[in-house]
Amino acid sequence: MQIKLLNFIPTAAQPMITELLAIDHLVVKVKNERKTRHGDYRELPNGKHQITINSNLNVYRFLITLIHEIAHFEAYKTYGRFIKPHGKEWKHTFQHLMLPFLRPEIFPLELLPLLANHFKNPKASSDTDTQLAYALKQFDESNDKTYVFEVPLNTTFKLYNGRVFKKGNKRRKRYECVEINSGKLYLFNPNAEVELLEE
Repeated sequence: MQIKLLNFIPTAAQPMITELLAIDHLVVKVKNERKTRHGDYRELPNGKHQITINSNLNVYRFLITLIHEIAHFEAYKTYGRFIKPHGKEWKHTFQHLMLPFLRPEIFPLELLPLLANHFKNPKASSDTDTQLAYALKQFDESNDKTYVFEVPLNTTFKLYNGRVFKKGNKRRKRYECVEINSGKLYLFNPNAEVELLEE
């Protein structure tokens, strides 16, 4: 297994990850940042299984993402190819794999209760868990990004692809935002990362 991979996860988690990957013979590649996902898992045409993870994640998010993707492989191996990608089989597998890592030697104390709560019913992305995503963000290297829920009402912001929006009211969980160019209304996850524009 690549030594490089271990540099991206907390030291105390490294022996368990080494063991997990040795059993599964998984190929794990660390990639440059992709805006639409933290990582992915797929079966390659040659029958091998590959996981890719973004290199820009902090060590805690990287570890969660790595185990998320290993859980896809384990669920596939155990239950077959016709299960839902984030269905009950994957959730059960993810919970089972993650449990040994939920320890203060691996995660900071302030993250553990949020992780314990998240893993009662893990979602397709930890980003949809606003509290956990915000807590994990505190360990990122500082950047010029802001979460949508932090943007003041009627303020304009820009996405990574250059599209500009104005923030509107909150619905039950998401925020109404109008795209400036088209006038179309879009709903934004509270913790979508955006760049504030100077008024």
